[in-house]
Amino acid sequence: MNLRHATLHQLRIFQAVAEHNSFARAAEALHLSPPTLSLQVKQLAETVGQPLFEQLGKKIFLTAAGKILAEACQDIARRMDLLSDDLAALQGVERGSLKIAILTTVKYTVPKLLGGFCAAHPGIDVVMVVGNRENLLQRLSQNQDDLYIMGQPPEHMDVFCEAFADNPLVMVGPPTHALAGKRRIRPERLRHEPFIMREPGSGTRLTMERFFSEHGVTPINRLELGSNEAIKKTVSGGLGLAVLSASTLDAELALGELVQLDVMGFPLIRRWHLVYPRGKRQSPAALAFKAWLFEHRP
Repeated sequence: MNLRHATLHQLRIFQAVAEHNSFARAAEALHLSPPTLSLQVKQLAETVGQPLFEQLGKKIFLTAAGKILAEACQDIARRMDLLSDDLAALQGVERGSLKIAILTTVKYTVPKLLGGFCAAHPGIDVVMVVGNRENLLQRLSQNQDDLYIMGQPPEHMDVFCEAFADNPLVMVGPPTHALAGKRRIRPERLRHEPFIMREPGSGTRLTMERFFSEHGVTPINRLELGSNEAIKKTVSGGLGLAVLSASTLDAELALGELVQLDVMGFPLIRRWHLVYPRGKRQSPAALAFKAWLFEHRP
C-alpha cells in the first residue's frame, strides 16, 4: 500500500460517494459518468489495499477502512481550503471564499446583508446554506462552514458567539380570531387556545414554551410544522395561534392575512448570534463579512 499514488481527484470522488451514500448521486454531483466514477473508486481501493464500501441490498456503507479514509478526506479538504484562503490573503480581502450556514428564520434578513457584501466584494465566492437548528448544529460539530448565524448558541459546544441583532418574537393569529384587537391579553387566557408550533428543538419553540411555563400554562399543540411559511399559512387559515419571529411577518401583517396579538409579556426578545468553533482560524473573507455584518446590522 502506497497512498502517495492516490490522487486528490480520487479522494474528492471518494468523499462525494461517502457523503451521498450513492455512486449515482455522487456522479451526478461531480458531473462524471458512473463508470468513470466507479473506476476511480476501484483504483483508490486497490491503492489502499482494502475495500472502501460494502453493499447490503441496494444500499452502500463505508467499511472500517472507508470510515478512516473519509475522515482523512475531510481533513485534507479543510487544509486545501486553508491553502486557498492563504493564497487569497496574499492578494488582499478581494479574493477568497466564504461559506455561511444560517437558520431558516434568518433568511428574511441576512441575505440582504449578504447581497450588499457580495456587491462590495465581487471577488469573494460566497455559499450560503439554510437549515433548521438541528441541521446547523450538525454542520457546526463537523466544522463544515466558516460562520454560523443562529438564535440560541449551543451550550454543549466550545464555540465563540457574539450577538449582533435583536430577534423579537410575537404572537399572531387570524384576523377573525376572538382575541384580535383585544388589549393586554393575559397569558392565562391562552390556556385553551390551539397553537401551531415549530419542530421540537427549535429556538423559537423553546423560548415560547419557557414563557408559558413561567406563567403556568401548557399550550395546546395542534400541529408541528418545520417551516415558518407553512405555519403562517396554517394560522391564516384559522387553525390556531403561533409565536414567530417578527422579521418573518412583514408581508402577512401588511396584507391583513395575520394580526399581532397584544399578549402581556410579548414581544419575547431573543438575539441573533454569530457563531463559530472557538479557535477556528478565520479567513480574510470571513473576517471581512463579520465586520460587514456588525457595521450594517439591522
